Amino acid sequence: SQPGAMMDNRFATALVIACVLSLISTIYMAASIGTDFWYEYHTLSPAENVTEAGRSIWEEFVSKDADEKTYTDALFRCNGTVGLWRRCITVPKNSHWYSPPETDMTTNCISFSLSDQFVEKYVEPGNHNSGTDFNRTYLWRLQFLLPFVSIGLMCFGALIGLCACACRSLYPAIATGVLHFLAGLCTLGLVGCYVAGIELLHRKLPLPEDVRGEFGWSFCLACVSAPLQFMAAALFIWAARTNRKEFTLLKAYRVA
Repeated sequence: SQPGAMMDNRFATALVIACVLSLISTIYMAASIGTDFWYEYHTLSPAENVTEAGRSIWEEFVSKDADEKTYTDALFRCNGTVGLWRRCITVPKNSHWYSPPETDMTTNCISFSLSDQFVEKYVEPGNHNSGTDFNRTYLWRLQFLLPFVSIGLMCFGALIGLCACACRSLYPAIATGVLHFLAGLCTLGLVGCYVAGIELLHRKLPLPEDVRGEFGWSFCLACVSAPLQFMAAALFIWAARTNRKEFTLLKAYRVA
């Protein structure tokens, strides 16, 4: 009975670790979707830039008619950050835009509407007559959809796992592992689409000399989430398959 107990403990440990990894990856994905630091622009003198341009930068940035070039230029000039759902710029806190540059700054954000997520991207950003850039258009749509598919797959996998616990069977954990593997592929696809989209955008709209761009911590959370999902998937599938195989061998031994 002792070897059997050791096998049970081994599978239980693998499942506990897989569940912890799954929970962490879900939290990371939810945090990355809900935060605005997927990509960050660092400007050498944001306050001076904003003061020189006056109120027009902010008005154009928040306008419903703001096109991709308009808000991207504002992101360049005002220490902007971009998330999957919102774009933010840092502006002087003082409401008098004609006053001298000040160090007291505040961050203001505008959400992408649902229609913004599916709007066409143009070959020349801001020029509606330049034709549709299909690569950037579909990359943008995928980076919006894939994180939700990833979280949905993990939640569905968790439900199957609960059913497995209720049935006192490890075998359904294979389905949970497969769903986590697919979720990991979605997260990996999200990261790839976002990187490709940013690179293609910067080819169209190169960064000014005094602006530095870098991927932010929200993007890093998504990057970390993918391997966690793959590790959880591997543990779920290993525990279910190995337990099934040993159970079959034990049953055959007893029959013999």
